Amino acid sequence: MSLNISSLNSTLHAQPVLTYNVLALVFGVLLIIVIICGNVLVCISVYKEKALKTTTNYFIVSLAVADLLLAVLVLPLFIYAEFQGGVWSLNLALCDGLMTMDVMLCTASIFNLCAISVDRFIAVSIPLNYNLKHVDHRQILLLSATWLLALAVASPVIFGINNVPQRDPRECKLEDNIYVVYSSVCSFFIPCPIMLLLYFGMFHGLRKWEEARKAKLRNSIQACRRLQHAAVATAFPPLGALPRVIERDLAQSSLEDLDDLTQPSCPFPPEYKNSSIQSVAYPEIRNGQPAKQKKRAKINGRERKAMRVLPVVVGVFLFCWTPFFVVHTTRALCESCHISPYLMSTVTWLGYVNSALNPIIYTVFNTEFRKFFRGFLQRCC
Repeated sequence: MSLNISSLNSTLHAQPVLTYNVLALVFGVLLIIVIICGNVLVCISVYKEKALKTTTNYFIVSLAVADLLLAVLVLPLFIYAEFQGGVWSLNLALCDGLMTMDVMLCTASIFNLCAISVDRFIAVSIPLNYNLKHVDHRQILLLSATWLLALAVASPVIFGINNVPQRDPRECKLEDNIYVVYSSVCSFFIPCPIMLLLYFGMFHGLRKWEEARKAKLRNSIQACRRLQHAAVATAFPPLGALPRVIERDLAQSSLEDLDDLTQPSCPFPPEYKNSSIQSVAYPEIRNGQPAKQKKRAKINGRERKAMRVLPVVVGVFLFCWTPFFVVHTTRALCESCHISPYLMSTVTWLGYVNSALNPIIYTVFNTEFRKFFRGFLQRCC
C-alpha cells in the first residue's frame, strides 16, 4: 500500500501543473483579427485603387501576404501554446511545421523589404532605358527570389534538423543551436545592413534627381518669362506691362511651388499664337509649354509617395524584430547564460505585433491608402 502511495506521489510531482494564460489568449485573438483585417485591406486597396498600382506597392502586397500567412498558420498554434503557459501539448511534427512556417514567413518579410530596396535603388541609379524596359521582369524575379530564398532558409527544419536526441516533447522551439545562428544570420544580420545601405543610396540618388528636376524646371520658367516679354514687346509695342492673365499665371508658377509634380503652364496671348510675327526661338518652349522629354522621369509622383513610407516601415520592422534575433542568437551562442522565458516570450510577441503595424503605418503616412481605407470602411459600415 505504501509502495502504491509513493509511486502515486512521484507521478503527481512528475506532471507539471498547467497555468492558463488568459491574457495571452485574448491579446492573441485580437492580434490575429487586426492582422487579417488590416493586411486584407492593403491587398484589396492595391487591387482596386488605380493610384496605388505602383511598383513599390506590389512589394508591399507581398509583405502583406507574408503577414497574412503568419496570422493564419503560425499565430493560432503559438497562442495556444502561450495560453497553456508555454507548454507544447500537440504533436512534434506539428511543432516542426510551425517552426518551418515561422522561420520562412519572418525571413520572407525581411527579404521583401530587401527586394523593395534593391528595386528602388536600381530605379533611381540605373539609366532610364533599363528601368523602363525591364521593370516588370525585375519585379517578378525579385518577388520569386524573395519567397524561394525564404523557403531555402527554413527548409532544414522540414528535413529533420529539429529531431535531436533527448528532445523535450513539451517544448516547441528550434533545437539545433547551429541552425538558430545560421537562420538568424541569413534572415536578419546579413540582409538588414545591406537593406539599410541600399535605402541610403536610394534616397541619396532620389534627392539628387529631385534637385536636378527642380533646376530644369526653374530654367524652363525663366525661359518662359523671357519669351513672353519678347512676344509682348514685338506684337504689342504700346503695352507697357504684361497682360493680367500672363502676370497671374507667372505668379502661380513661382519657385516656391516647384514641389508640385505638374509642370507650370506658360500661356501665350491668343493674338500672338495666331499671328505670323517672328520672335526669339527658345528650344525648351513650344507653344507656351516645355518641350516633351524623350525619356520619362525615373520616379513618378505616385512612386515617390509610396517610397516616402518605406523608412517608417523599415524602422518599425527593425524595432520589433531586432530584440528577437539578438535574444535568440545569444541563447544559442551562450548555453550557460540564463535567459528568462518571460523575456523570450516578450520579444517573440513584439516581433509578431509588427505584422499588425504595417497597415496602420500605410494609413497614417500614405494619403491614397488612407482615402481608400476610409471609403471602404464607410461603404461596409
